[in-house]
Amino acid sequence: MTFGILGSGSWGTALAKILTDNGRTIWWWNRSEAAIQEFKKRGHNPQYLSAAKFNMAQLNLTTHAEEVIRHAAVIVIAIPAAYTSDILKGLDKNIFEGKKIVSAIKGILPEENVLLNDFLKATFGVPLENYFAVLGPCHAEEVAAEKLSYLTFTGVDEACTAKVASYFKTDHLNTITNKDIYGVQYAAVLKNIYAVGAGMAHGLDYGDNFLSVLIANSADEMAGFLRKAGIVNAEVGYMEHNKNAAKNKHTNYAASVYLGDLLVTCYSLFSRNRTFGNMIGKGYSVKNAQLEMSMVAEGYNAAKCMYIINQKVKAEMPIAATIYNILWNEMPARKGFEAIEDSLV
Repeated sequence: MTFGILGSGSWGTALAKILTDNGRTIWWWNRSEAAIQEFKKRGHNPQYLSAAKFNMAQLNLTTHAEEVIRHAAVIVIAIPAAYTSDILKGLDKNIFEGKKIVSAIKGILPEENVLLNDFLKATFGVPLENYFAVLGPCHAEEVAAEKLSYLTFTGVDEACTAKVASYFKTDHLNTITNKDIYGVQYAAVLKNIYAVGAGMAHGLDYGDNFLSVLIANSADEMAGFLRKAGIVNAEVGYMEHNKNAAKNKHTNYAASVYLGDLLVTCYSLFSRNRTFGNMIGKGYSVKNAQLEMSMVAEGYNAAKCMYIINQKVKAEMPIAATIYNILWNEMPARKGFEAIEDSLV
């Protein structure tokens, strides 16, 4: 099975490293010819995860996305959500026919306000059976450093999902599969919003006690949205009766891809969303915080997208709504968090 990767940021680089370490030769799209030439010269991505060394014989680097898609059976899309639709819209409408797509995007496409699978279906006719998503907890820096991590692969075809996941399993990466395509993607979007909020709290000089309460309430708020949206895994403590003890635990909201990813994104110093929020809490404007960062904080656009989506779902989301108002409606962070304080239990 030949893999292609669209996107050369931290997460795309980490996934490329996993595949090549597992012996795969890949096709890899980078929009910058200068970056490709630097990559070939030095044997590593010059902009992201530069400590991760590659065997250049395993890489086919190109600035042409069409070339990657043509040569690969499985296309990993690791482009920041804000730029994904603009990059893909210029492609031939039949280019993904017969291809399997793995989304490594942890956001909603803001222009269309939809998840990637819905965009691919509407624009390219990609059936849901050919769509998969890879999610965390999985900070690229720790994956590249071979710290023990767990990746969850989701897809409606269980056998095919397991096969795709198997190419990413290593001694330091455990792979988990589930069928909750919409639930895990919405959870990934929401945890970025709450991580921005956790960063704001830190920037406003709240302590660890408050942060733990904020995150616990954010977790409950996330679960409430998922339940209202019809997600079946938003439960905790349910155990299936199974003779195989290793498979006895039912995938539920306490699993790594839901609660686990929320926790690490809110607490980790690697979290770009937490970093972005911390700057807002310290008094940076949104524009200045974005200019200061070299990477995209998905929680910024996600806050607006989820605010709009929740107008239909109608879940109780005072924390997410306040973060949206701070980021998009110029609400002072201090005033917003004074309101959040009154909503916590």
